[in-house]
Amino acid sequence: MTVALAPAPLFTGSDWDFSLINRIHDTIEPIALKEMKLDIYPNQIEIISAEQMLDAYSSIGMPLFYKHWSFGKQFVTNEMMYRKGLRGLAYELVINSDPCINYLMQENSATMQTLVIAHAAFGHNHFFKNNYVFKQWTDAEGILDYLEFAKRYIAQCEERYGQLPVERVLDAAHALMNQGVHRYPRVRPRDLKAEAAREAERQAYRDRIYDDLWRTVPTGAKADTIPSDARRAALGLPQENILYFLEKSGPRLESWQREILRIVRLIAQYFYPQRQTKAMNEGCATYTHYRIMTTLHERGWITDGSFMEFLSSHTNVVYQPTYDSGQFGGFNPYALGFGIMSDIERICREPTEEDREWFPEIAGSGAAMEVLKDIWANYRDESFVSQFLSPHLIRQWRLFKILDKQGESELRVDAIHDERGYRRIRRSLAREYEIGRQEPDIQVVDVDLAGDRKLIVEHAVLDGVQLDAGDAAMVLQNLANLWGYEVLLKEVDSESRKELKSHSAQPNMAWLR
Repeated sequence: MTVALAPAPLFTGSDWDFSLINRIHDTIEPIALKEMKLDIYPNQIEIISAEQMLDAYSSIGMPLFYKHWSFGKQFVTNEMMYRKGLRGLAYELVINSDPCINYLMQENSATMQTLVIAHAAFGHNHFFKNNYVFKQWTDAEGILDYLEFAKRYIAQCEERYGQLPVERVLDAAHALMNQGVHRYPRVRPRDLKAEAAREAERQAYRDRIYDDLWRTVPTGAKADTIPSDARRAALGLPQENILYFLEKSGPRLESWQREILRIVRLIAQYFYPQRQTKAMNEGCATYTHYRIMTTLHERGWITDGSFMEFLSSHTNVVYQPTYDSGQFGGFNPYALGFGIMSDIERICREPTEEDREWFPEIAGSGAAMEVLKDIWANYRDESFVSQFLSPHLIRQWRLFKILDKQGESELRVDAIHDERGYRRIRRSLAREYEIGRQEPDIQVVDVDLAGDRKLIVEHAVLDGVQLDAGDAAMVLQNLANLWGYEVLLKEVDSESRKELKSHSAQPNMAWLR
């Protein structure tokens, strides 16, 4: 009689070499692709040192980037905190590109390298490739080529126009970066390779929108006869993407300055999906690594000791302090994403009557992986929480809603663990992930073409939350410098349309020279 032998573990200690990294990847791959049926970009795995990880931190996680003083400042700050033991470093860094680039820390143990390959090379990778927000807004195939072009172009600008003028434009563009994105689809996804190739054409010809706009501005007695609707239509107003508006319509910008604004806004657009899917992206990667590591242990490919090391790290990652622990500071995106996704698996396999009532389409389906892949592809954080946070999880996490009204001296418990309370808690938590509540809604609404060319910008105030006066003044100054004329910012209540406050800024004439 033949006795089947258990497979030998991939490793037994903490040491690793490059051949082991390859064996780990090749062992995980069939579990991820054939059993879990994940759909990923080809993987490229790189091993980096702590200093290289700090360098990646300073350049917003990208493998190559243009130079700017703020990146050096971030590097020095992060390095000082790391050397003093005040912060740790990520075990890995993953780039949304094709191929998907995975940076693994060389200080990681063999177990941690296995974990991060499962987490990043398969979990994040699948999410990047399949989630609709990333499909809508990012060009994974072209991003690295575009970053290389951006780095080269800005270096050429510094050689031709001087470091200080280029630095001033980058400073101003970075200050407006969060207001440099299109929040709603208007055009086809960007082909970043084509964008880089078109730069020579844009250098040869002045932007026609800009030329036509300012050439046709009437002067003299006829200046005040321009219909306001026609003026705003010519400028494409209202416009939520302020960097786009400046690039196309800034009256005092040179062609090279417009190209730098274009570079900054396209990079800002690339990162826009990540701000909308933090909990889902980390939840997908955490769920994936948990499934894969558990499978490796069950099949004997990692030892009990290695699995215990993994569980210790995993537990720390998904730890969610409760409201009364003294450590609560918001919701851990790893805990929220992984918790809801694990709960969805439970609902698909072992539903209660409550689950069948709340989730009739998936309860008892038995197809947890198919349900999760559909969710990973078609939801973002706000809709994910509003659709799939269950009463079971609300009770388990002891969630409730507090109403804190301005002007009232007492707090009120507004929702508890009952039928109405579950829905209120879920709706309230989902609203915390609305991109419109995370970032102010600021749009260019008009410009006085016939007069002093004052630019008018409007902030739609939600729930009475106005801009910090100091921050608003600094950002508005950068906007005025790029525009070249006075800028007026009005804060308007989004419901009543009542003007609450206004800010204004004049351009720095020294900046313009």
